[in-house]
Amino acid sequence: DELVRPKVGAEMPLGRPDWFKVPAPSQLSDSRYNTVKESLSELKLNTVCEEAQCPNIGECWNGGTGTIMLLGDTCTRGCMFCAVNTDSKPPPPDPFEPFQTAQAVVEWGVDYIVLTS
Repeated sequence: DELVRPKVGAEMPLGRPDWFKVPAPSQLSDSRYNTVKESLSELKLNTVCEEAQCPNIGECWNGGTGTIMLLGDTCTRGCMFCAVNTDSKPPPPDPFEPFQTAQAVVEWGVDYIVLTS
């Protein structure tokens, strides 16, 4: 495919290039994606991938990267481009979150863990 650049006043090209499309997460019960997803709810953990509705979630989780959003599911920044819950006074931290995070790291068997807050 040849790269098509839109010109001012011209019609936009139809469709998106092949490299722009991301495969949906695997729905196989033994996929790494499902292991991480189920574990998040069991351990009462949050991830920026889910909170921000990231379209690459399946690619990362199946590829060996896990993410954990520390200090709950609420951010205090309020960036206009982000889908994460925002509040200037988030709820208090879960005192068991450090232990649940450690358990997730051990259980997931991923190559990398990204910790965000």
